[in-house]
Amino acid sequence: MATLLELTASIVSSHASITELSGEELLQEIQKVHAALQKLEGFIDEEAGAAEAKAPTISLKKAFQADQVVCMVCGKGGMKTLARHLAQVHKMKPGEYRKQFGIPRTQALTAKNFSETRRKMAQDRGLADNLAKAREIRAAKLKSRKAEPVKPAKAVKAKTAAKKKK
Repeated sequence: MATLLELTASIVSSHASITELSGEELLQEIQKVHAALQKLEGFIDEEAGAAEAKAPTISLKKAFQADQVVCMVCGKGGMKTLARHLAQVHKMKPGEYRKQFGIPRTQALTAKNFSETRRKMAQDRGLADNLAKAREIRAAKLKSRKAEPVKPAKAVKAKTAAKKKK
């Protein structure tokens, strides 16, 4: 019997031979067909959820590569980040995924190159400096609020009552 990937490839290739598809449309078609085949074969039990304890399809080291991330549940690769895939396909949160496969909290669920590129882009735009400034302003506001004398509750009630009478 053919594997799900072989069946998916066969179905999508026959569809692509008849219909002209762009690269993105082809990838979406592959994902849709693969997900449908998984449901048909019973890999995703919607009632029990996808959080069942399953053995990983790939090792932790191979799952998190420099240029891509591979899902340890279904083996799908070529992704830059796992969060959306986990939520849409497996109905899992990143914390559940980490717990199921023993992934440390320090391990990002993104490709290393993707994370590095995003970090450099944020530095180039000065987002870290903006964040530091915003934190300083917030700390100053908190200090000024603490320095203000606290009005007794009776005085506040008297002022609000006086405003209501007017």
